[in-house]
Amino acid sequence: VFIAQSRASGSHRDVEDEELTRIFVMIPKCYTEEDLREKFKMYGDIEYCSIIKNKTTGESKGLGYVRYLKPSQAALAIEECDRGYRAILAEPKNKSSESFEHDYYGNNVRQEPRGNTLPFCGQPEFCSFEKSESRIQESVSKRLSVVSRLPFVQEQLFALFDIVPGLEYCDVQRDPHTNSGYAVIQYSTAASAIYAKYKLHGFEYPPGNRLTVIFLEDGSDSSE
Repeated sequence: VFIAQSRASGSHRDVEDEELTRIFVMIPKCYTEEDLREKFKMYGDIEYCSIIKNKTTGESKGLGYVRYLKPSQAALAIEECDRGYRAILAEPKNKSSESFEHDYYGNNVRQEPRGNTLPFCGQPEFCSFEKSESRIQESVSKRLSVVSRLPFVQEQLFALFDIVPGLEYCDVQRDPHTNSGYAVIQYSTAASAIYAKYKLHGFEYPPGNRLTVIFLEDGSDSSE
């Protein structure tokens, strides 16, 4: 589900500033703000870094914020940084940090799925990333290309991508000269395709074999 902003509802920059440029990360308690900046500056221009501290002792809670100048930079940091940072988009500042920290720990630490599983609905990483993915200047479409080092089995690949609602077809193609796998996936909406790409790009299927999922041009107006 996407929530669209009305054209008359105000500045888009305000929305980007509030929702799409600030990420929330888990860090070692010994990190300083300079350490945090050094680790995340490779993904884009950083406006500021801050570390959440215990109000009584002044000690770091092992959590911090990094704010970038552009939403695309924040999205890149979330996707490319070490998974140990558990990076997600931060909640708007009008939500209390204590409430957000509680939600973050509850969803990302105690209830972290084990093994090679798909953390779908209810996880803040997906809910917040959706907002940025819809605004990144990237050519999106309803059609995806899936590439693998190993050949695909039609029924198995269909079942994997059918986890995301709206799957229209799954076309597995074979290259007679190599043993690699290639398939074209199409969904009924671009929203479903974005969901599938974010969740399944880099997913190990079968274990040890990472899938590469990218958008394919389908002739539709990507601005929709």
